[in-house]
Amino acid sequence: MPSFDVVSEVDLQEVDNAVNQVTKEIATRYDFRGSKCKVEREESLLKVLADDDYKLDQVLDVLKEKLVRRKVDLKVLDYGTVEAASGGMKRQQITVRQGVNAELAKKIVAGIKTSKLKVQAAIQGEQVRVTGKKRDDLQEAIASIKAAGYEIPLQFTNFRE
Repeated sequence: MPSFDVVSEVDLQEVDNAVNQVTKEIATRYDFRGSKCKVEREESLLKVLADDDYKLDQVLDVLKEKLVRRKVDLKVLDYGTVEAASGGMKRQQITVRQGVNAELAKKIVAGIKTSKLKVQAAIQGEQVRVTGKKRDDLQEAIASIKAAGYEIPLQFTNFRE
């Protein structure tokens, strides 16, 4: 029975490369000279530290630019609140969301059921498995999921005949 999985994955190596590029640009840009701005990555958490709100916005702009160039969708970023750090500095934490959470998985399954396609959808952890009798039905399911336009980028993996 043909099937595929609906997942939301981010290549953390590309995120790491973007963070390294941001660090290099901060070190070379004139407007950041003498500042203590930095971006660090720990697992799926980005920590941004800047001198003030203006420089924090500048660092975030550079980070977004580098992530887009590395083909990381900005929809996966979940921005935390801006906090005051020691020495009058500003700190912000950004979470890189991975996987399809339970709420979104339920929306995807409900969307597939309301589309009246001859496929079944099941939630399996942080992914949704879609099975059907024909390959064409699965391709229609993929098209309907793409057309629904969910808030995070979705990939379709593990397509089996």
